[in-house]
Amino acid sequence: MQAPLPASRIDAIVSAALAEDLGEAGDLTTNAIFPEEARITAHMVSRQAGVLAGVEIGLRAFTLLDPLVSVQPFRRDGDRVAAGDTIATIAGSARAVLSAERTALNFVSHLSGIATATRKLVDQIVGTRAAIAATRKTMPGLRALEKYAVQCGGGSTHRFGLYDAVLIKDNHIATSGSIRAAVEAVRRSVGHLVKIEVEVDTLDQLEEALQLQIDAVLLDNMDIDSMRKAVEIAGGKVVLEASGGVTADTVRDIAETGVDLISSGAITHSAPILDIALDVD
Repeated sequence: MQAPLPASRIDAIVSAALAEDLGEAGDLTTNAIFPEEARITAHMVSRQAGVLAGVEIGLRAFTLLDPLVSVQPFRRDGDRVAAGDTIATIAGSARAVLSAERTALNFVSHLSGIATATRKLVDQIVGTRAAIAATRKTMPGLRALEKYAVQCGGGSTHRFGLYDAVLIKDNHIATSGSIRAAVEAVRRSVGHLVKIEVEVDTLDQLEEALQLQIDAVLLDNMDIDSMRKAVEIAGGKVVLEASGGVTADTVRDIAETGVDLISSGAITHSAPILDIALDVD
């Protein structure tokens, strides 16, 4: 699986999280209880079933505090785990291990929660042509990690940011005056390699968009019957993406309309964490 970021970028993110937690004074509790020479062994353990993401990212918190800390992962990103499974063992300075504990668990629990939420949707649409895609509804500064977690759960990504693809939304259309005006303005501005997607919420808008030089259409909050008709109207000319009201209960019906992509903001902005703990011998 592709790494979420270069190692230097990951180190910068994890280092910032450690600095936020340790401040100027460090871990007052741990440093008072344990002398510098104290050593411990701890195990990162899943308390519930789910899909892992961010294991190496979390473990990096320990070795950034002390390069002599030994980390041994037993499970990898994308693996399914059951309650009670050991994910990794960490051994070394008690001060480093306990001071990095919360930062490490925050990363692994949060990213694994996203991977788990994604996998729940992916499992529901097996056998259809659709794929689950993430959106830009991510925590500032953590987008690369969160979109990577979606990948660990079997999902794909929408555009990564405002800079790598065009998505003409309702506000763009309203202020431009029409879908045609918005598309033509964009086409004059961007190169031929840049993909253009138009958001529509009616079949009439879809038919208007299909007359233009675009690559994809986002069906925004359409009901199932309208989505099915949209697939027929598009006839495979463009990529069709469904968005809005996507849950584990609705995603199968959406997929069976024949759309190509189903985008969900909830898998990043509202996924509950996967409960993961650190148990010390």
